[in-house]
Order: sequence, then C-alpha cells, then structure tokens
Amino acid sequence: MSKDKKIYSNPSILSDQSWKNIDPEKRFFEPTYSGATSFLRRPYSIAFDSADIVVVGIPFDGATTYRPGCRLGPRAVRAASVQLAELPSFPFGVDPFSSLKVIDSGDFFLNPHQPETIISGIYEQSSAIIGSGASLLAIGGDHFISYPLLKAHAKAFGPVSLLQFDAHCDTWQSEGEFDHGTMFLRAIKEGLIDVESSMQVGIRTHNDINVGIKQITSPQIHEMGTSAVLEQIQAHLKGRKVYLSFDIDVLDPAFAPGTGTPVSGGLASWQVLQILRGLTSLNIIGFDLVEVSPPFDHAEITSIAAATIIHDWICLKAQQMS
Repeated sequence: MSKDKKIYSNPSILSDQSWKNIDPEKRFFEPTYSGATSFLRRPYSIAFDSADIVVVGIPFDGATTYRPGCRLGPRAVRAASVQLAELPSFPFGVDPFSSLKVIDSGDFFLNPHQPETIISGIYEQSSAIIGSGASLLAIGGDHFISYPLLKAHAKAFGPVSLLQFDAHCDTWQSEGEFDHGTMFLRAIKEGLIDVESSMQVGIRTHNDINVGIKQITSPQIHEMGTSAVLEQIQAHLKGRKVYLSFDIDVLDPAFAPGTGTPVSGGLASWQVLQILRGLTSLNIIGFDLVEVSPPFDHAEITSIAAATIIHDWICLKAQQMS
C-alpha cells in the first residue's frame, strides 16, 4: 500500500483535514459540525509556490464608517463554508480541487495598535503570494483592504480592470488615511486601476464625483435581468486583466444583514450567483470579498452567502482550467 493510501484509509486522522490533509488536491469525508475550519477544509499551508489559489483572511475594520465587526469576517466565512466542502459543487457537478490546488494560509498579521503599518503589511504579505505565481483570494475585513491589494496586483500585472460588486461606489473624496468609502478614488489617482475598462455593479448610493467607471445600478439590474447584465460585463471586460472586488452589501439586507453599511433595494443571492457563474470568459487575476460583519448577522445568513460566492469563484477558475 502506498503512503497516500495508508494516510487516507486511517480512521484516526479522518478529521481536521484542514491541518492533517497533506494534499490540496484531495478531500475526504468529515462531519460538517466538527473539526478545525479552514476555508472549504483546504489544508493550512504557506507553500505558495505549489498552489494555484491561496486563501487569506484580512481581519481589519479600522476604516469602517458605520457599524464595525468585519474584522471577525474571515473566521465566520470559513466556518460557514463547511457544507460547501462536503459534496461535489452545485451547479458545476465537479470537485474543483481535482484540477486546482487551493490552500488556506490563515490570516495576515496586522497590528491594530500601529495603524501606520496596515497598508504596508497587507501590501507586503499579498505581494509575497502574488509573486509566487498563485492567485490571491482575500476574505475581509472592511473594503479598505482592497487598496493595498490593488497596489500589490498592479505591481505584478500593471493597471488592472476593476469589477466591483457593491452598493457604494467608494470613490468619494478622502477625509483621512483610512476610509472604506474612498480607496478606489485613491487607487485611480495612483494609476492602479484602468478606469475605462472597469465596471461597478449593483450601485445604489449617490456620488457627485464621476470618475468615469461604467456603472450598472441595482434598479437597472432588476429591470434588465441577469442575462443582460452578464452580457454587458463580458463585453466590457473580456480580454482584460480583471480584479474582482465583492462587497457583500451589494446584496439586499434581506440576504446579507450582517454588514456595516446596509442599503435597501439590493440584489438577491440568486442574482449575484447567476452573474458570477457566467463569468467564464474573464481573466480574473485576483479576488476579495469584504464587509461581512458577524455581530450583525442572523443564523449565518451573510456568512453563508459570502462562502458560496467565494466557492463559486473557485469553481469558475476550475472550469477555466479544465
């Protein structure tokens, strides 16, 4: 019997696969209610250069403008992902890890008592992963974390095309160093984002500043339907190097109550998933999902939606590789 077969047939280790699993392309049965919770039960590892996707948590919410708590988001989203690790993925019907090596490298270390180190800390830690050749999948944290993540991706790929799902444009004028409603204007001014090829989806708040990014508002999505939205996204971003930034508040508060700045009139979970699952033609080089605030969540509604969105992005990447 080979070494692998001995390991995976030994009942004494068929639990806690997040730290006992030696192969990121394998998974085994584990009760959903037990064990250590990495994202999708992927093995905890820092072997970036042998991974296709590296999952990280970025537990920072020092830039929130209303309700805090999304520093607890990475932990909650990992916990909510356990059922998604149990069966072949729906609606794809495959095991994405048979074609993708996905690891969870834990949370970035950030010192909240030294705010001057936050931007450089996220930038340097994310640059190490991107420089290894792996795709970075970040779980926030508030939306400000996208700024240093964009800096790291732009360093590696040049100015990126931003695909932003959000209730807010986040291009208001900055009133200070840390503000989760201003970082995309800052990124534009620094040349990190290619404005003409970028798009914001689900917007339903007003900003007098027009930075030139194409927008599809929530009311427009409700009126035109998801198929038409998907066509517009693909036409606008096909052939570009796309950075996908997903603020969970793009969902209506009925589907994502656990967030810092909820806005009524948003998208339903099914609308978002239908759009996301259709993005197979896009070259998405990096992804973050932000603003899950567990203290304001109910029955893990928001965390489950977030985990499903991230899971489906991984399946999308697996589809592209098959």
